[in-house]
Amino acid sequence: MTLKHSSVDLSEWFRTHGITEVECLVSDLTGILKGKIMPANKYLNGGRPRLPDSIFIQTVTGGYPDDDELRFWNPAELDMQLVADPSAVYLVPWADDPTAQIIHDCYYMNGEPVEIAPRYVLRRVLELYAARGWKPVIAPEVEFYLVKTNTDPDYPLEPPVGRSGRQESGRQSYSIDAVNEFDPLFEDMYDFCETEELDIDTLIHEEGAGQMEVNFQHGDPLALADQVVIFKRTLRETALRHGMYATFMAKPMANEPGSAMHLHQSLWDAETGKNLFAGENGQPSKLFLHYLGGLQHYMPAAMPFFAPNINSYRRLMPSEASGSAPHNIEWGYDNRTVGMRVPVGAPENMRVENRLPGADANPYLAMAASLACGYLGMMQQLDPRPPLTGLAGVTPYVLPADVGPAMALLSECEALADIMGERFVKSYLAVKRAEHSAYYRVISSWEREHLLLRV
Repeated sequence: MTLKHSSVDLSEWFRTHGITEVECLVSDLTGILKGKIMPANKYLNGGRPRLPDSIFIQTVTGGYPDDDELRFWNPAELDMQLVADPSAVYLVPWADDPTAQIIHDCYYMNGEPVEIAPRYVLRRVLELYAARGWKPVIAPEVEFYLVKTNTDPDYPLEPPVGRSGRQESGRQSYSIDAVNEFDPLFEDMYDFCETEELDIDTLIHEEGAGQMEVNFQHGDPLALADQVVIFKRTLRETALRHGMYATFMAKPMANEPGSAMHLHQSLWDAETGKNLFAGENGQPSKLFLHYLGGLQHYMPAAMPFFAPNINSYRRLMPSEASGSAPHNIEWGYDNRTVGMRVPVGAPENMRVENRLPGADANPYLAMAASLACGYLGMMQQLDPRPPLTGLAGVTPYVLPADVGPAMALLSECEALADIMGERFVKSYLAVKRAEHSAYYRVISSWEREHLLLRV
């Protein structure tokens, strides 16, 4: 198992790397990094940065929910102090001057943690596991697209031009040559990631034109969530330096497959290091089956964390264009058409791959929600349905098909609110409802094309 990104002594680390500037980072509900930039000397000499807690009710467009949605909210916009996590310290490899980027936890001025901060929500779930001597282990697989720069949002995205001077015109799953088209970009990406000490394992070409996937080594969920948000920032910066965009939209192009963030999950005994998902005979343990039962029972209500945006549900539509994206909560052995795939391998590697989260999901919240569903299954001893063999396309569509129904299911699920925090869930729903409302105020090109002169 990969060790968690080791803690550092900040003063010594700053001296070693000649740090002159610090980027103090916090992930908001959408996964966007917010924060402040400070001189290194001021930062080390007690200059603890502050932010208003209202950053956690800001929508992806920069707006806020209506007052009616925020009756539970303190309108004072309380100050939060940002406290560095010494295990989440990274260099900024593209900066001109030696710069640190540090992920912070958020606390109110009275010392209480900010319970609606996504990083705290994941910590909260992990504490439930720790109390039972359990250590969840996660390995994310993050898909993304490289696209041509697009400065006019009314125009559809296109694949970028590679070294050959041509765009991809067909799907080239696992093609080495297709990856090599963007070798200069990926060489810089790997150099940046190595400087940041990100635990990247493999890079492959996925189904879509210009679609790639990066796999991370398995390890501590909090450390991996940190690494995913840093990787997203790193890849976007690298792509810009090569004259293109990198996007983690769940469905950026209509006729291409969507992008996922698959989460491989196992459960270890914190003392012995034994995989608790493997039974004595090498078959799934009772604990593993209950974990699967919890995923099956609670994941429909948790969909706003796996598919947080309007665009997310375009990836999950049961259609040929969706590729191998699941639209079900079945499980099966080595079956990529189900929502929960159990890879075939040695008993000590027994795990489940949650294939529902999109690449656009906030990694802290997607991991927290997935672990929460499994935890509830183990606590309630929920049994899963039998494993599915063959194509899952004939199974009923039981997942919410849009943001609205997904939010309705979450709002009615008291069990998830108990584990993830009632105030957090209310805040999250308020933000997502505001985004949903803002979307419906926009007149789309489809409406202009088909309705303008015909209705």
